[in-house]
Amino acid sequence: MSPDSSSTGLDPKIAGLLCYLGWFVTGILFLILEKKSRFVKFHAMQSIFISVVLIVINIVLGFIPVLGWLIGLLLTPASLILWIVLMLLALQGRWFKLPVIGDYAEDQAARF
Repeated sequence: MSPDSSSTGLDPKIAGLLCYLGWFVTGILFLILEKKSRFVKFHAMQSIFISVVLIVINIVLGFIPVLGWLIGLLLTPASLILWIVLMLLALQGRWFKLPVIGDYAEDQAARF
């Protein structure tokens, strides 16, 4: 299914990519600005949710002295790779849903 047109004036694929670029900030921005495209709203919601999850995980790991630091060493590059993959998939016009978060993002995007 190809992305529907965006009310932002941008190509929906570019808008979907930009939803991830600034973590939850651009996700919130596009969620507010977008009036038509379910594709853009979905990626905005998914960006917000994954940002919040990663921030909470990092805060929790900060309270665990050595183990938290070691897990953080693995989580940081994995998060960066995930972020790049999500941006590229949005740029390709794909509705890639992360497990659990993706379904919730899709439900919330339909309501917004």
